[in-house]
Amino acid sequence: MPSTTTHCPYCSLQCGISLEVRNGEVSLSPADFPTNRGGLCVKGWTAAELLDHPDRLLAPLVRTVPGDRRSPFRAAGWDEALDRTVEAITASQERYGRDSVGCFGGGGLTNEKAYLLGKFARVALRTASIDYNGRFCMSSAATAANRAFGVDRGLPFPLADVARTQVLLLAGSNLADTMPPAMQYLNERGGGLIVVDPRTSATAKAATVHLRPVPGTDLVLANGLLHLVLRAGHADLAYIAARTTGFDEVRAGLTAYWPDRVERVTGVPVEDLERVAEMLGTAASAMILTARGAEQHSQGSDTAQAFVNLALALGLPGRPGSGYGSITGQGNGQGGREHGQKADQLPGYRRIDDPAARAHVAAVWGVAPEELPGPGLSAQEMLSGMGRDGGVRALLVFASNVVVSAPDRDRVLDRLRALDFLAVSDMFLSETAMEADVVFPTAQWAEEEGTMTNLEGRVVRRRPARVPPGQARDDLQLITALARRLGRGAYFSADAREVFQELRRASSGGAADYGGITYERIEAEQGVFWPCPEGETGVARMFTDRFPTADGRARFVRVEHRDATERLDAEFPYVLTTGRLMRQYQSGTQTRRIAALTQGDAVPSAEMHPDLARRHGIGAGDAVELRTRRGRALFAAELADGIRPDTVFVPFHWGGESGANALTDPSLDPLSRMPAFKACAVAVRKVEDPRPRLDGRTQMDSTPRFLQGIFSFTGKGMDAPFPLASELRYVVPDGYVTQPVYLRGGNSCDELVCLVLMRDGTPMRYLPIGAKAGVHVSLRVVEDLMAGTTIEVYLAAPDGVSGSAVVDLGLVEV
Repeated sequence: MPSTTTHCPYCSLQCGISLEVRNGEVSLSPADFPTNRGGLCVKGWTAAELLDHPDRLLAPLVRTVPGDRRSPFRAAGWDEALDRTVEAITASQERYGRDSVGCFGGGGLTNEKAYLLGKFARVALRTASIDYNGRFCMSSAATAANRAFGVDRGLPFPLADVARTQVLLLAGSNLADTMPPAMQYLNERGGGLIVVDPRTSATAKAATVHLRPVPGTDLVLANGLLHLVLRAGHADLAYIAARTTGFDEVRAGLTAYWPDRVERVTGVPVEDLERVAEMLGTAASAMILTARGAEQHSQGSDTAQAFVNLALALGLPGRPGSGYGSITGQGNGQGGREHGQKADQLPGYRRIDDPAARAHVAAVWGVAPEELPGPGLSAQEMLSGMGRDGGVRALLVFASNVVVSAPDRDRVLDRLRALDFLAVSDMFLSETAMEADVVFPTAQWAEEEGTMTNLEGRVVRRRPARVPPGQARDDLQLITALARRLGRGAYFSADAREVFQELRRASSGGAADYGGITYERIEAEQGVFWPCPEGETGVARMFTDRFPTADGRARFVRVEHRDATERLDAEFPYVLTTGRLMRQYQSGTQTRRIAALTQGDAVPSAEMHPDLARRHGIGAGDAVELRTRRGRALFAAELADGIRPDTVFVPFHWGGESGANALTDPSLDPLSRMPAFKACAVAVRKVEDPRPRLDGRTQMDSTPRFLQGIFSFTGKGMDAPFPLASELRYVVPDGYVTQPVYLRGGNSCDELVCLVLMRDGTPMRYLPIGAKAGVHVSLRVVEDLMAGTTIEVYLAAPDGVSGSAVVDLGLVEV
């Protein structure tokens, strides 16, 4: 059987993989590609399990009562789902104006889909309301790079160059967990590794020097290191004079960052600061790489700039085996921020407020420049304004799960529910899709064609190994179908190759110039680096001779520390920071569904120092409540000597009662509009209960309850759910609290049916089950059920359709 060479669907390494389809089953193996060189992490190895997962959406879903999101979903055809969506778009724009309809994209979309979504917003909807989840990822680093270098490419050199550098400083990155195959480049080096992280991560354990600053003080650290570099005479003055501007102003501002003050603010000892400055200043080659830990702050742009200033003073950018870079996170986090799904952007990394850029792109699109809307609001600003005067009233979401990933989760959820209409395109019924009026089933990574741009600016090809199952369709088809119904179909194509050809023309001459990149070149060259103008070779190593600024020089920019937007006090005395785990990815919509990836992480943990835990009577495995000025969340305590005693770390992959972003601060960076994910004030409390600990976990004094059996049914219509059997009824006893744990279902008939979990006669969860299929859904996100609450299982099926349903509802009575 011929194999299909493609790329892993997860992070920005875009590891090469090979797929084989035998008897309908897809098997996966690593490929020898320049980034992973035959390596894969556990997420990559298990990625094919998602393709035929029982939770996969195989048909569009609509509400049985249009406009009532409390009514159950039912399966629908594409025509009905599209018609409902277009009716809502038209009604909203007629009543509230064009900008009342918004699009929210994602860093997992292919270049073709990100490009077409941006074009759809500007040409079909003619709305300024578009942004994407990459605003929560790379926006601060991008702002700093554009300001300093005139261009934003995460790594302006190949990843392989990391293995050539003598000293490497990683600020806010845990590569060992987030990108395990990349660690081979670190391990090949013989020089020093400096890790900046408030906790002893897996990467920090391999460090020569581990600096543990207070979260939110990385700018002070970077300025303090530059102060010491200059004091020791390690600055490359010849490089500064020949290749930069603005140095004198930066140098003047560094007098405020003397070592003792830096130690007092950051908590990093002076001797460690001096050692790191000496390592960087005397190395024959050095690299400084930043990631989200340093960037996801309300001053993230300036923090990234402070590290850029340090790199420029050392003369690193453009030198072999040296430089500054930012490590992109999402699979297409680089390409996704280049071609128009950002609020202020047109393809090729052009600014939408630049008249020349508007004229160029409008000519490619065949519209008048004045038809294009202007800049819109950033992601968090758009989400916060939904349902309000002047805000978005109807929203289309692609490849994003904002209920889990956006800060101040409860406010975002409230705003989503205030919308007149919400449509979501996803492969699973995510937490965001569960709030929608219409859900479109999208094709997965192994079922679509397109390109991705990895963390080093290498454009790679995604190839299909099979066709999408059921009624799932590629987002290019969805966007084009919507455009046709809006009367703008002549401007759109659903063919990935045609879209990429147009992207090449639209990006030509821009900062991110794809003009010379073709599918054939990508295949022949194992990816092509941008910029790559028509007829030229892609640029793997940038800045060797000049920077893409008006005068060819890089910019030093003076930056000053500002205190975090939230201060610690007696009520909230600790700092909360968030991050990723090795086995999980982003909002967990995909990885939380794979059994091999939830082993050991089924209950998310809050990592804290034993001294902090002791202060509150907390032991390993105890249930703890974290509380901030926005919300509360529950975790299991994990005690670790390597984290700062004033800091608590939690992963952000879960929703529900363990949703980290119910806690996080939505304050925005004034330049990048990045929320302050990585630092906010938090209170810690042990959740008192009589549960003894067992193997580091807590064991409830509890009784399991099961409502289960096989039941015959005859449907009364998808909008008419009915009690399936009297055995499927449970009342919470007096003096007890009950938590639903899971709901499994099976369906013998040839039509989609829906189990409805009812609480006191009101629907609380819907479980669509495909024809002759089964599903299993975790119910950990459902709130506690108090004494006297009645739980029942109903079923909705098409009128007259008969069959048997298997039901297994698990509850825990405490």
